[in-house]
Amino acid sequence: MITVFGSINMDLVATTPRLPVPGETVAGTSFATAAGGKGANQALAARRAGADVRMVSAVGRDEFAAPAVALLDAAGTDLSGVKTVDGPTGTALILVGGDGENMIAVVAGANGTVDAGQAEAAVSALKAGDTLMLQLEVPAKAVEAALKAAKGAGVRTILNLAPLTAEAATLAKLADVVIANETEFELLAGRQGLTAAEREETALSMHRETGQVLIITLGAAGVIAAEGGVLHKAQGLKIEPVDTVGAGDTFCGYFAASLDAGLGFDAALRRAAVAGSLACLKAGAQPSIPVAGDVAGRL
Repeated sequence: MITVFGSINMDLVATTPRLPVPGETVAGTSFATAAGGKGANQALAARRAGADVRMVSAVGRDEFAAPAVALLDAAGTDLSGVKTVDGPTGTALILVGGDGENMIAVVAGANGTVDAGQAEAAVSALKAGDTLMLQLEVPAKAVEAALKAAKGAGVRTILNLAPLTAEAATLAKLADVVIANETEFELLAGRQGLTAAEREETALSMHRETGQVLIITLGAAGVIAAEGGVLHKAQGLKIEPVDTVGAGDTFCGYFAASLDAGLGFDAALRRAAVAGSLACLKAGAQPSIPVAGDVAGRL
């Protein structure tokens, strides 16, 4: 069983031939809305990977609330932990350039009301050996409360250090598994401009010191992880990306679901990396998340 404690957003996505520089206006080529939010994306990825998933979050009383959870609901995600509050549902404003790279501004909305009480209630419904997955689009105090409650209950915690916040490094110390990209890992390590070799050495050193599993996603270069005292590596697929929005969340959800299903660590890394690659082949965060059968066919 996986509980995802995190955000639910509505994504407003515009595509452009290239991303603008500050102060510049560029002509867009298309616009679409899609359900998103790092928490919801990871919950849907875990569900499509085959896990039983409960989402704990909040939506507003507005026209975005229903479509923001529609795909989660259709996939059979338990939404009993999603509260409705006054005000807007969380929103993400996304620009996607012609090379698939993106720029994102997030407005918290209802996600900002997620609190420690909701965190503790979410953990109380879990049992030892279950998984709690978190990100940083809800208040840091709520994330901290969830991590501390889970540790006391014997629940495995997976924290994705995104989006990067001032509290990220402190919260990371409380998790069993930390997933970060290159930039996020450098903040965690307190070192900038690491070479590939330095990154691997630093990850192993930190892992051996803390006992935490450290996973670093590297985009097209795959993923490395420090676990069991050794360094693991996995590759995704060689692709031409259409849209990288949601690829990292897909990785996180598939990885959590793979561990929950009892896969070995290396197999879980590879499955998650392949799923993340496939998520880059379609536009939108949640619409692009592959189903388990599509991933299995590319392993």
